[in-house]
Amino acid sequence: MYVCICKAVTDREIRKAAARGADNLYELRETLGVASGCGGCADHAQEILDEASARRSGPVTYIPTPA
Repeated sequence: MYVCICKAVTDREIRKAAARGADNLYELRETLGVASGCGGCADHAQEILDEASARRSGPVTYIPTPA
């Protein structure tokens, strides 16, 4: 399902970003463009990110990617 219409970002893409280590809306905005247009998707995107983060088990290691 599309979460961010402005940037055509789906819930699946947000979950994949969370699996790769994204843990806040700022990271989603930087990587996927979520909430960088009208901002109407910010709350829903955060909910999906929170759900995905809660499902991860064990320690989370953040590995930054090159710019």
